[in-house]
Amino acid sequence: MARGDLSDEEWAIIGELLPSERGRKARPSHDNRRFLYGMLFVLHAGCPWRDMHEGYGKWNQSA
Repeated sequence: MARGDLSDEEWAIIGELLPSERGRKARPSHDNRRFLYGMLFVLHAGCPWRDMHEGYGKWNQSA
């Protein structure tokens, strides 16, 4: 687990507050946890979305 990542116990609480990961026909589902980490990275680093680390997914699909 990287610094700043949520534990499984913390994620169990927060994950219930987010929309389901079920995809729609035109838009497949994605991992809410990965997107949340991407948003936290951008907020912490103070960088633009385009500079988000690739490990969090494509910048234009995470915003």
